[in-house]
Amino acid sequence: MPRPLTPPRATFLVRASAAAALGLAAAGASLPAAAQPRPDGTVAQEVILQSRPGVSIDGLAAAYGLTLVDQFGSRPIWRARVADGGSVEAVVQALTADARVVYAEPHVEHQAPESRHNVVWAIGGSQAEWAAQWAGPAMRLERAHRRATGAGVTVAFLDTGADLDHTALAGRWARRADGSLLGRDFVDDDADPREAGSRADPGYGHGTHVAGLIALAAPAARLMPVRVLEPSGQGNAWVLAEALLWAVDPDGDPRTADGAGVVNLSLGTTRPTRLLDQAVELATCSDDDDDEPDDGYDGPGFEADAQRCDAQGGAVVLASAGNDGATKPRVYPAAEAAEGKLAVAASTRKRRLASFSNRGAWVEVAAPGDRIMSTVPGDAWGVWSGTSMAAPLAAGVAALVRQTVPDWKAVDVTKRLIDRSAALCGTVALRQIDAAGAVWDEQPPPPVCR
Repeated sequence: MPRPLTPPRATFLVRASAAAALGLAAAGASLPAAAQPRPDGTVAQEVILQSRPGVSIDGLAAAYGLTLVDQFGSRPIWRARVADGGSVEAVVQALTADARVVYAEPHVEHQAPESRHNVVWAIGGSQAEWAAQWAGPAMRLERAHRRATGAGVTVAFLDTGADLDHTALAGRWARRADGSLLGRDFVDDDADPREAGSRADPGYGHGTHVAGLIALAAPAARLMPVRVLEPSGQGNAWVLAEALLWAVDPDGDPRTADGAGVVNLSLGTTRPTRLLDQAVELATCSDDDDDEPDDGYDGPGFEADAQRCDAQGGAVVLASAGNDGATKPRVYPAAEAAEGKLAVAASTRKRRLASFSNRGAWVEVAAPGDRIMSTVPGDAWGVWSGTSMAAPLAAGVAALVRQTVPDWKAVDVTKRLIDRSAALCGTVALRQIDAAGAVWDEQPPPPVCR
């Protein structure tokens, strides 16, 4: 698939959304000099725009002095550079007013709220402790597994990569027909999505921890590792959007069902962008544009997306809600309005919303996320906390539902997860994922609140 012509970090930042206990908040690796953000928060001289059907992008670029950097697959969505000395804001304003343009936005620096936290995660545990921890009973996984284990469902996780040699994850990786690993590294642009770096790096181990939680909830699901974050926990929206659409159609043929049926995004940014909005809508085959202007998804350049959606009904996307312990700022892509996507908060073993977890009307469901044990690199185990832990547990449950009703659209799965969720203590506005309720289509019992 097309790759950026400039280094991936030359766009804005996205951080893995673990909570304070994850140690993912330390300052990340510095950007190349050419990509340093300006004081106003924009990455030097870059814009993203979508052109309308029939418009010559070369002519449009020439009219505004833009140099094209990359195209989002065959779609009329472009990444471009404003001439040195030119005003990004002025160009975006002019492009927005141009009838030939669907939208334009500056490429801005983003980071998740948890960058304000810096507490080291704890190593320790065992496979037996992982299997028996409180999260399983809290979601009634044992009863759910009597009917479904995720067999036949591929769950992609876009993260820091994974320890592909971890004993507990052996035999769980998605494979191509030739037996090779079905995964991708969008940071180094190769087919080896292994964790990079060391424990000294703030984001190291995040993807491996996420993988183990998907496996806990859906032990027979196939895991698709897609590396989009540096060991620092940083990434960028352009590569994230590319990776998300690759995960749902790895072979580029919309007629073959080789992609993920569920996608986990334990990462986020605090400023919305149309690019990520589009990527999530295309992945989930959403019918909800959140009252935005017509995006023309059925137009030229989107034919493969339409074919895939007609044939497969979209992937379920679970995204972590972030860890500010507040309703604002919202974290994206969790806060996108796409149907078939759920924003996941974190709950505690006392069946309450975790104090660090974001909340509010835009957060749709919760899952266990406080002091959660899972796999970490080096064939080891670690205990972390955060909405980054809640989202993959919810993703695993989504895989259980997909196994039981394989012909459902993504929005049908998310509706079941919400409709058969369980009450939390101390709040009536948010409920917790209940695996048995979702799989058996039954109402969960009320919680015992203390």
